[in-house]
Amino acid sequence: MINGSIVALITPMNRDGSVDYASLEKLVEYHIEQGTDAIVAVGTTGESATLPLSEHIDVVAHTVKFAAGRVPVIGGNGANATAEAIELTKAQANLGVAAMLGVTPYYNKPSPKGLVAHYSAVAAATDIPQILYNVPGRTSVDMLPETVAQLVEVPNIIGVKEATGDLSRVAKLRELCGDDFMLYSGDDATAREFLSLGGNGVISVANNIVPKQFKLMCDAALKGDLEAALKAEAPMKELFSALFCEANPIPVKWAAHRMGLINQGHIRLPLTELSEQYHGLLLEAMKNAGIEVQ
Repeated sequence: MINGSIVALITPMNRDGSVDYASLEKLVEYHIEQGTDAIVAVGTTGESATLPLSEHIDVVAHTVKFAAGRVPVIGGNGANATAEAIELTKAQANLGVAAMLGVTPYYNKPSPKGLVAHYSAVAAATDIPQILYNVPGRTSVDMLPETVAQLVEVPNIIGVKEATGDLSRVAKLRELCGDDFMLYSGDDATAREFLSLGGNGVISVANNIVPKQFKLMCDAALKGDLEAALKAEAPMKELFSALFCEANPIPVKWAAHRMGLINQGHIRLPLTELSEQYHGLLLEAMKNAGIEVQ
């Protein structure tokens, strides 16, 4: 069971757009040193939408290789075409991932029936544990708790990443899906409360640049130590907002570059690098979170 502080890892890229594998290895080592509990490779924060399948699989494979069994790696396998998601799933089946994370099909806006059929088909392509991912702000489809509950019956669907920020869903999901179903927050701003209400972990963007502090918050919240959780969260609250001043992962890649974690802050079109007007805002939030910048 994967619990706690999980990073939605960025995919570092060179100025020419190619994947920077040297920086990727550096990032994996950084998270292991900082105590991150698990790594998501090529999730949506990892720019899965702009990595072709062969490159997507190569980045996941390198992440597993660099982690060398020291931390679980969760491979992203989401796509808006079910056939493509199945292809991604099959291609990762022998890479050594601990689980896979599949975002709801974006743009298509499938019905609840379509979501159940999609995830059932993807899960049937492997016996590796599958985690659902609901982020309606980016996909234009909201997978309601009642829909998730239908998928609990699929043996290798073991949890859901819920990124609506709606804390009332924690109790509803737990009620409908049972105590063994894993509940992960995908919203940094409400992550502490999510864990305190019975969540199992957080798949985080901010964790890319404040892993030690984020783990302190998660560990305290999971233990029920509200005072310690609040204390750990406080320096990061401004950062949680600033990292979404433009579309994710634009700000977090810029921040990681300023910290020297990656060689370049390059991001693939149609996204572009962080607008200059937000540099001061993000630097101030990083400073207040105790981050040193180069």
